[in-house]
This record gives sequence, structure tokens and C-alpha cells, in this order.
Amino acid sequence: MKKSKTGFFCQHCGYMSPKWLGKCPSCNGWNCFAEELIVDSGSDSRAEMRFDGKPLPIEDIPLTDGKRTVTGIAEVDRVLGGGIVGGSAILIGGEPGIGKSTLMLQVMHNLADKGLKVLYVSGEESASQIKLRSDRIGAAAKNLFVLVEVSLEKILEQIKVIAPAIVVIDSIQTVYASELMSAPGSVGQVRETSSRFLKDLAAKSSKEPIQKLPTSKQNDTGRNKPCPCGSGHKYRKCCGKKK
Repeated sequence: MKKSKTGFFCQHCGYMSPKWLGKCPSCNGWNCFAEELIVDSGSDSRAEMRFDGKPLPIEDIPLTDGKRTVTGIAEVDRVLGGGIVGGSAILIGGEPGIGKSTLMLQVMHNLADKGLKVLYVSGEESASQIKLRSDRIGAAAKNLFVLVEVSLEKILEQIKVIAPAIVVIDSIQTVYASELMSAPGSVGQVRETSSRFLKDLAAKSSKEPIQKLPTSKQNDTGRNKPCPCGSGHKYRKCCGKKK
């Protein structure tokens, strides 16, 4: 197995050093280096992230892939533009103690009540603490699963087993990737774990890839339009075949 390479990058100017430096020799910034994973340009890691998509007319793209799931909380749905879009990643930010975890637990409860299987991953609280909060706000549900874990690999493994519709990571700053030596919450860890979640979860949420959608050549007959002959049937049944 090929060992991953890491380097220390200045968060101000992007200068790279093989070891940590207190002062950046490029921009003279202090304490601005963070460890990040160095991707080998000759590896296939970039190829795995491609979608192999094709340009399509916007009118030929079905709306099923962008269907929104209503959370049941009016203000959350309003901020999200009407609900959660499948395959999207949403960052919830705020000061400590403002109620982010409580809000997410309420959202997950509402989605679980609708029959969706959801997973709440916590790296800051124990399962008993989450249970106490759920009993206090009435957020217990059969389809709501709780996982206490901080290892990125273990979380992705459990997600594959449970196959939830929606996952909450509370919080991304507590999750770490084993190939990085930096501490959880560092710039390199947050960047790597976030990209892995997006790659392994958001990119795979669509069951039907874009290249399998009908091409513009198949849709240029206007098969969903009424037939211009006035017979009342669809265009493709009559005049569409004469084209």
C-alpha cells in the first residue's frame, strides 16, 4: 500500500514546507502553517472524483434528482430554499451553545417521523447525553440512529451499512482522517474529511448518473407536447414518427 504524503502549507499565501515552521518565509506570517495531504498527480485519486457527465439542455434534466425534502421547521426550510436537496452538503455554523445540536436533532426527528432513515453522528457527546436531550425535546424516533464516532473511515463504514437518507455530522471539527498526522479540527483535517464526505456521500446520492439521461436527440421531437393534428394524443404517436 502506497504511503500518503503530507506537507505543511501556509494558510495565508499557500507556501509549502516539508516541516512545520513558526514563520512563513514567503509572506512573513506567524503560526500559519497547517498539515495537509499531498495528492500524487500520477495516482488515480483524481480520476475517481470525476462524474463523466455530458452537456444536456436544461429542459431535458428531470427534477427528481433535485427534489427537496421538507424538514418540518419553517425557518429552516425557508433558509434552505424550501427544504434539503438530495446530494447537497449543508454547513450549520454558530457560536458554541447557540443550539446547533438541538436544532439538528429536531430536524432529524421530523425526517424520521416521515419514514426516512437518518443518522446522527456525534463526536462531542455520548449516546446517553443525546438520548437525554431527545427525551427533553421529544425527538425520539424509530428511524433515528445515533453513532458516536470520530474516525472518518469508521463513520463511512457505518453509513454504508445503515444506508441512511440524511446524515448529520456533529461536528466536522471532531472527525479525523487516519492518513493525516494533524489533530482533529486543523485546517488539513477539516478539508480532507469534508472532501471525503462530499466524494463518498454527496456524489453517490444520485442513483442514475447524468450520462444515462435522455440525450437532446431523443427529445427533439417534443414527445410530451400535444399532437398538432388535433387528435388529442401525444405528438410522438402520430406526427412525431413522420419527422
